[in-house]
Amino acid sequence: MSNVKFQTSTRVIGRWTIILLVFAIIAMVAGTLLEKLHGSAFALTHVYRSPWFMALLALILVLGVIVLVRQRLYRRPPTAGIHFAFALIIVGILLTTFTAQSGRVTLSSDSPSSSFQATDNGRSKDGTFPFEVRLRDFRIVYYPGTHAPQDFVSDISFVDADGTVCDAQVSMNHIARHQGYRFYQSGFDDEGNVFLTVAHDPWGIACSYAGYIILLLSFVGFFFDSHSNFRQLLRQPVAKGAMLFCLLLTGSATMANGGDAALPRTLPKAQAERLGGLYVLYNDRVCPLQTLATEFTTKLYGKSSYRGLTAEQVLAGWIFYYSDWSDEPMFKIKGPAVRSALGIEGRYASLNDFVSPRGEYRLQKPIDSLSFSDPLRAKFLAADEKYNLIAMLYGGQLLKLFPLTDSTGDLHWYSQSDPLPLSLPTDEYTFIRKHLSYCQELVVFGRFEQLDTVFSKIRAYQERKASDYLPSVTRFSAERLVNRMNFSRVLAMLFITLGLICFAYTLVRMAQGRDLHRGVRLVSVLLLILLAAYLLVLFILRWYVSTHVPMSNGYETMLFLSLCVAVVALVMQRRQVLALPCGLLLVGFTLLVAMMGGSNPSVTQLMPVLNSPLLCLHVAIIMLAYALLSFAMLNGVGALILDASSRRTADEASLLSPDNPVSRLQRISQIILYPAVFCLAIGIFIGAVWANVSWGTYWSWDPKEVWALITLLVYAAPLHARSLPWLRRPRTFHIYMVVAFLSVLFTYFGVNFLLGGLHSYA
Repeated sequence: MSNVKFQTSTRVIGRWTIILLVFAIIAMVAGTLLEKLHGSAFALTHVYRSPWFMALLALILVLGVIVLVRQRLYRRPPTAGIHFAFALIIVGILLTTFTAQSGRVTLSSDSPSSSFQATDNGRSKDGTFPFEVRLRDFRIVYYPGTHAPQDFVSDISFVDADGTVCDAQVSMNHIARHQGYRFYQSGFDDEGNVFLTVAHDPWGIACSYAGYIILLLSFVGFFFDSHSNFRQLLRQPVAKGAMLFCLLLTGSATMANGGDAALPRTLPKAQAERLGGLYVLYNDRVCPLQTLATEFTTKLYGKSSYRGLTAEQVLAGWIFYYSDWSDEPMFKIKGPAVRSALGIEGRYASLNDFVSPRGEYRLQKPIDSLSFSDPLRAKFLAADEKYNLIAMLYGGQLLKLFPLTDSTGDLHWYSQSDPLPLSLPTDEYTFIRKHLSYCQELVVFGRFEQLDTVFSKIRAYQERKASDYLPSVTRFSAERLVNRMNFSRVLAMLFITLGLICFAYTLVRMAQGRDLHRGVRLVSVLLLILLAAYLLVLFILRWYVSTHVPMSNGYETMLFLSLCVAVVALVMQRRQVLALPCGLLLVGFTLLVAMMGGSNPSVTQLMPVLNSPLLCLHVAIIMLAYALLSFAMLNGVGALILDASSRRTADEASLLSPDNPVSRLQRISQIILYPAVFCLAIGIFIGAVWANVSWGTYWSWDPKEVWALITLLVYAAPLHARSLPWLRRPRTFHIYMVVAFLSVLFTYFGVNFLLGGLHSYA
């Protein structure tokens, strides 16, 4: 009798723990909305660092520890370690909230400092160091041959009370430490002042990091624990191939717009390609002119080609045949209000549509009359940017083709219209000033072979003047290949269409108790192999061209997610009947989403703070988690369709049978869920370590961080089916997995487009 009471009270405590976690999730959702409406300081004060929220976390911690002890989880070290690690992480959050100091110190070469401006929930106050900080030197390190910052470096000295001097260096992703204080590079101004972020949090960081380490070790132990739920699921026949999938997954972490109108004039394709083979300074990096042409065309038209003309031909047409192209409707305009202001009916405007017959710029009045917070203003500004891109082309800001070294040895790139150094020899001055006019003359008379010669002379000039700063021939050719590897919406829609057809066909076969047809399987596998190879080559080429792992923007992360999905589908396809149709569907959707932000955007220099292997590992693991969770979601969709169709013909006993397709898909999703939650948790905490190294805080309650934590908690629930018996039922489980995926979508897209924050992708 006493044992029954003990078990009952333990279940009650467990349920209250889950109820409090639900309240915490609701509070965090409210916090992100309040931050959007009233700012981060308001959200910190009234939610994340408020007494009631800290009390809620503390109560969850206490109840969780009680459940851990009463259920005797200490007899299963990996499971106990996972829960204990999360308890330590909560303790770390509480310690950071109540004991940590943070702020900013301003340094200049002639004024050492022993104090800093501390912040507490958005309020400023003065803090003091038990030592003095002096600035010895500050410098900006640029990428070779450009003026794009590669790093910001401060050389400082710490002077203790006894006169002891300790020299240190602070740069992006490199911390200086002294007597428990940590200093991070934050900013600088034109007056010689350097701003360093200061953090003092020895207890919170130590406790949280201990939790991260224990969590990682416990997760590894859990997957090898013969008594864990994961291993029990793997013993079932449906999961014979799933272990290989999980091991491979975790290891992988380390059409032109045609028309009847005549085409506008431009250069022949051969001459346009030679023009694209010149070097140019663009986006603060030296790259092929083809890269500029690709982004130029994409920004104007939404695609990297126009009516069968290449991007280089489009750029050349605007340079040499302005009158033809100014009447060409190639400016893609979004929003009916903008189209109405321009006086157009379709989606595309010409350059001449931007100016009224009286010479008035038609977008100026709407832009001036709309407030900065009005979403409509952003659409007018997007159209205005397209118009100004043409002005930049003719004003010389885009075509910086000529490298010159100044008296100090620094290399600068000039366009034809830029002010040139007075010391420049006359013949060189004339060459730079007159090259475009001479090219225009050759184009008018159709002397394209001589035009090739001029392009060759410009390239030879570039190589002579900037040989030490130009990318290698191999890297230059690789970037030109990347620019040509533009998958189109046709490719994405092809995979979505094939995926939908294959998905429906597979469900029919499953309802009939039959496997996927061999021919359909072979074609699907071949398509995924070809696409995976294509994506892998593109990913490697972008990595080689940019010299950093290409995961720094939304396009690149979705490209990596597409690759992950294709690989996961190929690994799972022998044992998971829905793997191939789900893979085709998800690859199509991820490619389509990648192109929404621009078709294959040009490679750019990496921001200094993003140049960290921890960030690359963080993004890779999170993308793997999202790929797994998307498979579980589509598994749920398929299972619910099968469930709805089978209930009309099957009896209750067959519906509850473990061999029922719906039950089989549940076990597959449960197997997927364990490594997915593992990847999600580890990815979040690797991101926290990177943030601590780069920004001085491992958790700032940014909307992206908060929603990643919400997603983790949402998907952790099905792993606790003993406390949530309703999640043991197949249909309820699949409904939950479909609905839960909304948290993934909002974490990646909703935060970026609605809430903003430090982590929003471009």
